[in-house]
Amino acid sequence: MHLFKKMNCNIKHILAVGCSIVMVACTNYTPKPMGYFRIALMEKKYAYTQANMPYTFEYPTNVARIRPHKNNPLWMNIEYPTYNAKIHCSYLPIKDNFYEISEDTRAFVYKHSVKADAITQQVFENDEAKVYGVLYEIKGNVASSLQFTLTDSTTHYFRGAVYFNNRPNNDSIAPVLSYIREDVVRMMETMQWK
Repeated sequence: MHLFKKMNCNIKHILAVGCSIVMVACTNYTPKPMGYFRIALMEKKYAYTQANMPYTFEYPTNVARIRPHKNNPLWMNIEYPTYNAKIHCSYLPIKDNFYEISEDTRAFVYKHSVKADAITQQVFENDEAKVYGVLYEIKGNVASSLQFTLTDSTTHYFRGAVYFNNRPNNDSIAPVLSYIREDVVRMMETMQWK
């Protein structure tokens, strides 16, 4: 009787292990790539800023809102509440300090080079409106992937940087960054000094 119990127990173990192997072997598991939620991008309607500033430009009034800066009356933030993003805009009057201001801006952009995969520059010129600038695109998981400067090189200096209110992940923000990039280019093209 004791022998049969021992054999019966061994057979149960062998059957359990065999069934486990068969079940695992028949499973065809393929890991799924990480996905992101689809982001619905709204159609934009543009208008010029109405603030009492030494500059004006077009921005998407139905998607973004302008908020004045707390500490400087010549600065503003263009907020995209739906997309959790912001364009920080600052303005400095030039008073024999153009070189210092432009070098400070360049240094600010290249602070991102530690985490950036690449930094590209696109020069912008509008001779008729006396607006000249540079659009910086910073590739990789950086705090601000898009920055720009505009100036007339004698009186006005305008700087902007796009920030998202979440951890940098270039793959997930790529559609919204491209969407906001259109607005930055439009700002640059429509900038007018007062």
